[in-house]
Amino acid sequence: MTNNEFEPVTCPLGVNMAENGRTKILVVDDEPDNVELLTAYLSYDYDIIPAYSGREALKILENSQPNLPDLVLMDIMLKDGMDGVEAANHIHINYEIPLVYITAYADDTIMQRAKLTEPFGYILKPFEESELRTNIEIALYKHEMESKLKESQKWLTAILNNTGDAMIATDQDGYIKFMNPFAEALTGWKQDDVLGKPLKDIFYVESEDTGKAAEDPVEKVIREGMFYGLASQTLLVTKTNTRIPVDIIGSPIKGENDKLIGILISFCDISDRKRIENLIYKNSTFTEH
Repeated sequence: MTNNEFEPVTCPLGVNMAENGRTKILVVDDEPDNVELLTAYLSYDYDIIPAYSGREALKILENSQPNLPDLVLMDIMLKDGMDGVEAANHIHINYEIPLVYITAYADDTIMQRAKLTEPFGYILKPFEESELRTNIEIALYKHEMESKLKESQKWLTAILNNTGDAMIATDQDGYIKFMNPFAEALTGWKQDDVLGKPLKDIFYVESEDTGKAAEDPVEKVIREGMFYGLASQTLLVTKTNTRIPVDIIGSPIKGENDKLIGILISFCDISDRKRIENLIYKNSTFTEH
């Protein structure tokens, strides 16, 4: 059977799930009989887009933007100069589309290459229709959850980056996981240089009254929960050994079951406030005399 003789049930490339309520699946296999079988199994519930080579699949994706398929079923052992792993790698790099491999081979070398493309599943031939559908639905669900998580992370990062205070977040052991631009400006450290380092090595605070180091904010949060201030008249010692008066707030980051998963340190430069307070004090002293 030639490609021209086989006409599977397909969906127009310009129609997406939002418009017709159906999920689109790009099926990539160089054997028309395999495409026919997959179409017979799936076309009742999904719109099938067939591709008979890796290059054809990539061309379909390029021409279908922004209405991309919702999932790719990729045979690993494609011919025509580009196997399924190479095609999948292009998709992984350029598109946010979940991909599931279909293969009759479990060769270790091929599977190791396939892992690098971060597929959402593997289906070994021969397979049952129920197994195929289960893997598709699991892949779609995992992709949806990952997309929501990434979106939440983007929102959180945007909020932390644009808030008026300097912020540093650590894991539960005090190793830095995030530093916003305001914290970079105040401390003199760049986020890329401090990720994974202990907070105490980067965020050094001392008491202006005694000159001694203030308490470790991570230990204070673990012991007390949220706190306002580490010591009286706290000074942040920057990377260049400059001392900046700061107000500091520490709070726990909690996950499921109220478990501590990190620490958030928020701090701000109060130099202007200190200057005004000193000016008021001097004026009041002058008036009294």
